[in-house]
Amino acid sequence: MLRKILLPVIFAILAYGFWISPDVKDIAAGVAIFLFGMLFLEQGFKAFTGGTLENLLKRTTDKLWKSLSFGVITTTLMQSSSLVSVITISFLSAGLIGLAAGIGIIFGANLGTTTGAWLIAGFGLKVKISAFAMPMLVFGIILVFQSSKALKGAGYILAGLGFLFLGIHYMKEGFEAFKDTIDLSAYAIPGLRGLLIFALLGIIATVIMQSSHATLVLIITALAAGQITYENALALSIGANVGTTITAILGAMGSNVEGRRLAGAHLVFNMVTGIVAILLIDQFLVAVNYLAETVGIADDDYTLKLAVFHTLFNLAGIIIMLPFINPLVVLLETLLKPKKRKVSEPRYLNDSVLEMPDTAIEAINKEIRHLFDNAFDVIAYGLNYNPGSLRGDVSPEELMRLPDKVHKIDIDALYDRKIKFLYSEINAFISRVQTGTSAQQNEELYRLRMASRDIVESVKAVKHLQKNMVQYLASPNAEIRDQYLNIRAQLGTLMHEISRIEESEDPDLMMLSLDNLKVSIRSNDVLTTGVIDEKIRQHLITAEMATSLMNDNAYAISLADNLVEMAGVLFLPKESILREEDRVISLNERDIETIFEDKSTSTESAKVSGGIQ
Repeated sequence: MLRKILLPVIFAILAYGFWISPDVKDIAAGVAIFLFGMLFLEQGFKAFTGGTLENLLKRTTDKLWKSLSFGVITTTLMQSSSLVSVITISFLSAGLIGLAAGIGIIFGANLGTTTGAWLIAGFGLKVKISAFAMPMLVFGIILVFQSSKALKGAGYILAGLGFLFLGIHYMKEGFEAFKDTIDLSAYAIPGLRGLLIFALLGIIATVIMQSSHATLVLIITALAAGQITYENALALSIGANVGTTITAILGAMGSNVEGRRLAGAHLVFNMVTGIVAILLIDQFLVAVNYLAETVGIADDDYTLKLAVFHTLFNLAGIIIMLPFINPLVVLLETLLKPKKRKVSEPRYLNDSVLEMPDTAIEAINKEIRHLFDNAFDVIAYGLNYNPGSLRGDVSPEELMRLPDKVHKIDIDALYDRKIKFLYSEINAFISRVQTGTSAQQNEELYRLRMASRDIVESVKAVKHLQKNMVQYLASPNAEIRDQYLNIRAQLGTLMHEISRIEESEDPDLMMLSLDNLKVSIRSNDVLTTGVIDEKIRQHLITAEMATSLMNDNAYAISLADNLVEMAGVLFLPKESILREEDRVISLNERDIETIFEDKSTSTESAKVSGGIQ
């Protein structure tokens, strides 16, 4: 609604400005070219925000000072705190970082954005940067048309810098020419009133341009041309700092509750920083003058003084807010809570993670783990286990022990509440991500889609398995009861081992263990081993029992196969040598067939196959 109102207002203001003076066109064109350069820069940096950045994030955000440093460095390189904010919200929504780490990055990004003011004031206005812009644009556009992702990304970055320089040149020239027509400095407002009014104008300008960096460039070029006073420029820079939170808020609208919490933290930080800057403006001016004199900045070099001021009040905001990060996290988690739903909903899938395909893939991976957590409970209940006990330390004896009371669980109801909606959302989201992804990314998405299907098929298998298991675990016939106890114990052992993979120091070794368990379940198939024939001939079980047992063995084997395949996709590192097709040293189908042949040749082995292998 706000955007629908703003657009015609902006067009009307621009049309009026063009009518008043043709020089306004140069300024407006400069802003437009600068913002276009920002878009190119964002596009370029997104080409390099795949797995490398994710791994870097994990290593550089485990401590607060690292998060701050990450925010400062990335914003300095990208020259866009808005882009860093959007990326941070995306990673937070995907569960790659925690809220405290995200807040640290945002604080650092605010300090990092001050480097832009230094570059423009110290270099951009003192050198004819349009001379650098043209070669950058030429080489950049040539690289953009290359097929290599890295070269294309470098081209976007180079062209983006060229557009930034060209935009600054047009703004600078426009203000120089414009002062011959209208002197905007005549509208300067001194004192607190001027401070508040121009701070509000800074907020409005940043909301319109969606970039505090662009607003700062506009302020600095106008200040250099004498179109605004130094005091009013300071107020505008404070407003620009506050206005940049709008980008984070808009970015959080499509994210989950974690993204909204981060946007709230960003708003609190910038509001506090802005209020402190306004209340202590005189003290900041004294500090600016002292530092300017110390480092040799001329008294009348107001553009560099503005850069000093911009750095000082952002640094002051960080110093003030640092001790309150943990209380702020608690406050945001208390105020912004996820909505309670009757059915399980996605935790990590939202529009904000679509900004980068690799981040979206990581979010899908985490969401499928969420799906598996739900399915784990359903499967455990279906097997008459407590899910908590299978996730903890449990002995083989406990897994084999007959439950005190065998319950029949309504798996259909659990499926509808914990699985069905979540599964459909995952599939729909994967389809959305597949647009514009590489062949390698599509292959990863296919694996993830198959893993989610394996989870659902496992739940369906335990649904079929439960009916006879409930009946025969309570049967007075010891032979059939022991067979079902064995099936239950083997599947319980498999579930327990899968729950340990994430905490394991050697997930590859754990996968080999799972493969062995899968082989064990297959090798104990009562049909293949001849157990079923033996027990029928000896009248130990009825033909009806035998039929149920054969069917349920097939369900158990299917369940085990699906769970092991799923675990290989979800829980192994991407670079693991044992990943799917690369697990060449693990037991494969040929090994299983060999075991079946060996098993079938041993009648004695068939007779004792009721125990856990």
